[in-house]
Amino acid sequence: MFQPDLFSKAAPAGEHEIPRDIEDVPGTRGLGSGLGMWSKTEAREDLDLPAVLERIADLSARPRYTFMVLNLIARAAGQSDSAGPYIRDGGQAVPIRDWLSNALLPMAQRDARRLAFVAQVRADLESRDKLPSDVSLAEQAVADEVRSRLLHSGRTNVSRAVSDLVRAGLVRRHYQGFRVDHQNRGAQREAVYTITSAVKRALGRAA
Repeated sequence: MFQPDLFSKAAPAGEHEIPRDIEDVPGTRGLGSGLGMWSKTEAREDLDLPAVLERIADLSARPRYTFMVLNLIARAAGQSDSAGPYIRDGGQAVPIRDWLSNALLPMAQRDARRLAFVAQVRADLESRDKLPSDVSLAEQAVADEVRSRLLHSGRTNVSRAVSDLVRAGLVRRHYQGFRVDHQNRGAQREAVYTITSAVKRALGRAA
């Protein structure tokens, strides 16, 4: 499926663009089996914001988007170091990757290239005879399909950004399951993202 890159010119997300109700689902947070624990060297590391940005820019093809992901992870983590595997959003338990994708969706919707993307979706639905004859229903069908595709591509984009953050040494990622925690996904395991104390201090999130 076509994966639109709708974030390359995005500015950092403002507070009003991020859900206000951020909390991990009780009983789902934590690192099991010693996964994701930081080394003593990493724990002592001292970073400022320019150093964080430089490290991201060195490894990420889309540093601004990747920085927004890092900032959101820090917000979701709150006073702890970890976010996930689930975030409570609107009364529902949402996987952290889906929550990040939803939080960043307004950035894609404001991008000028979205107009071309909407036109492409409309043409695709028309070619497959999936548009209702009623104009209002047809517009809603296009809007629903656009949102679905953006969220799908958003999850992929978030995963790539987190991979860049992991390679930069700013985030650790493991997958937490009902019985077994593991560094690899699968078997009903969801991601947990952990940031260093140095990164939290650089972002102004440390207590």
